[in-house]
Amino acid sequence: MAVGMSRPHQTHTAAVRAIDDGDGTSGIIGDAATGIDPDDLPDGLVVADESGRIICFNSAAARITATPRAAALGHPLENALPLEDLKGRRWWTLTDPYGGLATRVGQPERNLLLPGGREVLVSARYVRDVPTGPVRRLVVSLRGTEARRRTERSHAELIATVAHELRSPLTSVKGFTATLLAKWERFTDDQKRLMLETVDADANRVNRLIAELLDISRIDSGRLELRRQPVDISAAVERHVQALTANGQAPDRFLVRTRQPLPDLWADPDKVDQVLGNLLENAVRHGEGTVTIEIAPAPAPGKSDESGTAVTVSDEGPGIPEESMGRVFTRFWRGSKRGGTGLGLYIVKGIVEAHGGTITVDRGPGGGAEFRFILPVSAPAYLA
Repeated sequence: MAVGMSRPHQTHTAAVRAIDDGDGTSGIIGDAATGIDPDDLPDGLVVADESGRIICFNSAAARITATPRAAALGHPLENALPLEDLKGRRWWTLTDPYGGLATRVGQPERNLLLPGGREVLVSARYVRDVPTGPVRRLVVSLRGTEARRRTERSHAELIATVAHELRSPLTSVKGFTATLLAKWERFTDDQKRLMLETVDADANRVNRLIAELLDISRIDSGRLELRRQPVDISAAVERHVQALTANGQAPDRFLVRTRQPLPDLWADPDKVDQVLGNLLENAVRHGEGTVTIEIAPAPAPGKSDESGTAVTVSDEGPGIPEESMGRVFTRFWRGSKRGGTGLGLYIVKGIVEAHGGTITVDRGPGGGAEFRFILPVSAPAYLA
């Protein structure tokens, strides 16, 4: 087949129209009606004809392989795309798409190497006019490995963090329980109570970490479930403040301001408690001075015709450095060395956004950190 090097887009369209849907029929990806061109595809697309010469090489393929389109079009596939497996074997020789089994329909995605050792994810489809006939088109998809590498690094960091965070409480639980079982009669009741209270606190810490991991899994997969009910946000804030003062914080450290009237809020009360608890605990642990909580009506995010509720939590501590503002809601970000997994604010953001809300961080009036989230009313349709 002759390939017009000066008219690559027409070559692209002709090639893409010939791609098989997998059932022996041709599926049209791009034509004049849809206006879709192979260069619009996010992944690399390489198509070779029945003789193994490349007739389509889109811009993503040129970027991923660092091969100019002109150096690929019209050339044999194995020369323009010299792929090797991780053992250094030539991939086209191993797979033999044109001379191999006539029943083979393609190759699943796998990691292969380009010259210079650059990794690329490659999958292939063999297009035949009849199920066991000769290959008329070879369609190759190319993807870079950067996104997968980032995901793998993120998972590795998560596993390392979890392992580190679990080791301390589990070591404590194991040590105290083993000591009590071996030497129960040697301890007084007060000593036993102290050790059991420590075991209970460490068990709660493990439970919280497991809950955080489950939340991250649901947020990342888009499966975070919300059970919306009427929520009294002012009462929820008061409960958290009372819990913190009961645990030793001075009552005058907290200032709650509520601007009435607040709209009726429909949200998941447990998830709202999780957001409030995290923000207030962060303000107490990492901030200084008075912790101010302001509750006020606000326009719903992105909807000027719908109302919402805004909650602002600020402190008078050192605040968050300007260069760290963009990383506050990412995994493993820690504002100080005072413990924590660095997962709490990532989960908070996921919960707020699952409600259709927004959350931001800034410098507060007192110089400390200021977190502000807005939740839309989200009332059921039958109440509208």
